[in-house]
Amino acid sequence: MMIVIMIVTMVVVAALLLQLKDSSEPGKALEKLLPVYKVERDCILAKNGDLTIALQLELPEIFSLSSDEYETLHQIWVRAMKLLPPGVILHKQDWFTEEQFQPDFVNSSDSFFNSSSDRFFNERPVLEHHCYLMITRRAGTRPLSNAVFSNLLRPSLVAPGLLNEQEFLDFNDKVSQFSRLLSEGGFIKVIRLTDDQLAGSPQQAGLIERYCFLLHAQQAPMVRDICFKPELRIGENLCQLYTISSPDDLPGLCGSRLTYDKYSSDKAKFPIGFAASVGQLLSCNHIYNQFVVIEDTQKTLKKLETKRRRLQSLSAYSRENAIAREATNSFLNEAISQGRLPVKAHFNIMVWSSDADRQKELRNMASAALAQMDVVPRQTIKGAPQTYWCGLPGNAGALPANETFDTFAEQASCFFIQETTYKDSVSPFGVRLVDRQMGKPIHVDITDEPMRKGWISNRNKVVFGASGSGKSMFMCHLMRSYFELGAHAVIVDVGHSYEGLCQLVGGYYFTYDEKNPLCFNPFFIDEGDTLDTEKKESIKSLLVALWKKDDESFKRSEYVALSNALHRYFEYIDKNPAVFPCFDSFYDFLRDQYAKVLSQDGVKEKDFDFDNFLYVLRPFYGEGEYGFLLNARNRLDLFHQRFIVFELDSIKDHPILFPLVTIIIMELFVSKMRKLKGIRKVITIEEAWKAIAKSGMAEFMRYLYKTVRKFFGEAITVSQEVDDALSSPVVKEAILNNADTKILLDMRKFQNKFDQLQSVMGMPDKGKPMVLSLNKANDPKRRYREVYIDHGGVSMKVYGYEPSPQEYYAYTTEEKEKVLVKQFTAQCGGDMKKGIQALIAHQAKASA
Repeated sequence: MMIVIMIVTMVVVAALLLQLKDSSEPGKALEKLLPVYKVERDCILAKNGDLTIALQLELPEIFSLSSDEYETLHQIWVRAMKLLPPGVILHKQDWFTEEQFQPDFVNSSDSFFNSSSDRFFNERPVLEHHCYLMITRRAGTRPLSNAVFSNLLRPSLVAPGLLNEQEFLDFNDKVSQFSRLLSEGGFIKVIRLTDDQLAGSPQQAGLIERYCFLLHAQQAPMVRDICFKPELRIGENLCQLYTISSPDDLPGLCGSRLTYDKYSSDKAKFPIGFAASVGQLLSCNHIYNQFVVIEDTQKTLKKLETKRRRLQSLSAYSRENAIAREATNSFLNEAISQGRLPVKAHFNIMVWSSDADRQKELRNMASAALAQMDVVPRQTIKGAPQTYWCGLPGNAGALPANETFDTFAEQASCFFIQETTYKDSVSPFGVRLVDRQMGKPIHVDITDEPMRKGWISNRNKVVFGASGSGKSMFMCHLMRSYFELGAHAVIVDVGHSYEGLCQLVGGYYFTYDEKNPLCFNPFFIDEGDTLDTEKKESIKSLLVALWKKDDESFKRSEYVALSNALHRYFEYIDKNPAVFPCFDSFYDFLRDQYAKVLSQDGVKEKDFDFDNFLYVLRPFYGEGEYGFLLNARNRLDLFHQRFIVFELDSIKDHPILFPLVTIIIMELFVSKMRKLKGIRKVITIEEAWKAIAKSGMAEFMRYLYKTVRKFFGEAITVSQEVDDALSSPVVKEAILNNADTKILLDMRKFQNKFDQLQSVMGMPDKGKPMVLSLNKANDPKRRYREVYIDHGGVSMKVYGYEPSPQEYYAYTTEEKEKVLVKQFTAQCGGDMKKGIQALIAHQAKASA
């Protein structure tokens, strides 16, 4: 029987080809064959009376869903399909087209970094994805026809009376209910296509025209020849079709997701959509059509019951009949006992390329993609015209019945594409990263958009990354992006990571030196500033840090005594303008004035050991060992300078200076923060864990993290010492609990400690496989590192950071490379930008 059908099909297709060949007006011939009657009221009306409503779907981004979320999404599809009435065909069409990244050179910033990044990514190959869902209501009770009777071969027109206004309204209501249910959970966004989007306009091709001639999105209208012999060819594109239409080709098991081996490890399995291999992971031009035919359940079960009885009668004559009887019986039992929805399904992939030399490569890629789903690859050649034609939007009713198989909605929806490409943030504020698959540049807002969506309640961040993970490179890129978008940045650095960046943006770079040490004056109040509670609290935290050791407690009575001392000191300053506010005058006031107040009030030594307090603070007074530190006469211009780096590498191991200088810098930042209204502020503390390890500073850190949020600012703490996060209660209480955004780089060195780290950071289970997958399958042809970004445990995603050569040499911390940059900068008269360009040109010449 199948041989007869194939012969008849070949004959009819040959007649059709002859018709197209003989026509002196190919466009007119196509117009006659086109099954679409008209497009109006945002619907497609076919010549056979079928009515189609088309939707565009915005799917979740690839590599961003957990196993549970895949299962939830799968169940949403099943419930939505059960809403549709019998006679409806669900046609999901996913377009994947090869494009080239095109930066906006006209409107882009002319900064050294942005322009170099734009040139670096210009014309990078990327794979764009667009997902459409066509819901077709078949006219009357007409069943699916055989491939021989495709409307490609026998176009027809039915009476308009088959579709009345009430039927249209009822169908429209059903589609609206379907769309609302599909949008549940926030995974999928549904947008209904309009007439212009379906039929096109003089400026832009519509979906129907795009499918006919394989036009890319946003492409102008164009007419191409469609040839079926000797192979399927549309214009200059050679096409290949692969179908999943026979039960013999199906996998033994299917599910909502698979384990993606490239990103998985023994400790964590990385999930991906079951059909992702024929979707985003198939890196070529292709369209994946998914058809699900909803039929009357009772009629279908009755028909299968009849088939089962017939096979029962014939089972004695053939083992195949006995096996088919058992399969049919199992199908019926499952449908009735578990309330399954029986459907007919068909899936096909059409790949194409204008390069004839790529045909074998495309064949191998498509076959491998199907094999990853455990599907037997089957290329369709003779039936390619009908298969291609039924994929035309609005023509799902032409799907050949002999190209479908019986299954349930649960199994059919497993073959749906569930993910899409990474998307740009709509916010103007953000940082340029790349996607994991092809290195497509992505604009990502990791600050304002998460706040707006309610994922986080503050903008604070913590960054963890082992040595060599690309942490310094990423932080330089982040700080540069903040700066160029108008933010004020203060950075406490250890290791000279920001030296090159600071020079390029024209910032202040302060390095602690024995001959010219950093000097501060936390007691001085600038003109126009006020002594508020926050200022007093920061000074008190500083005094406690000077006075108390790690294991010494701080009593309530001592806190009250210090508060009174500061209050009376600033009253004393107001009454005596000749006295300059600094630590020396504060110490004199304590010794000469406040001692009498304590004596009059009868404060006992056990409540406040005043003599001990003065003795411990003596080294910071006058000619003491650290007398220079808190008595600065010249104020640093923090208010106007937008990029300031304090490099403390020379005192990073000093038990007294390092924590004190760090906390003084943070206090200065708080002062700057209070004055700048409506301007973004950020303070970054690089490897400053020693400064916050003291319990006396925990309150100040908590206060800083909470205060920054109120003044349109954020605090970022960076470290490569994961053990600090695991062992220090100060870190957990003062920082982790007040930083809603966690950023992790390569953590493979800490796999054995990751469960403990996950618990301390409050990371959900969804994030574990993402973190452990970092840099596991990087493209060796590109120089980049991956980064995991977690917003409040709600949104988790992995991106890549790929710097341009100019950015790389501006941010590099490799000593050898930094020396080269300085050498070429010196040769270019001290101009670092020209020096970097000269270095890159020299290396390109040497490699050539």
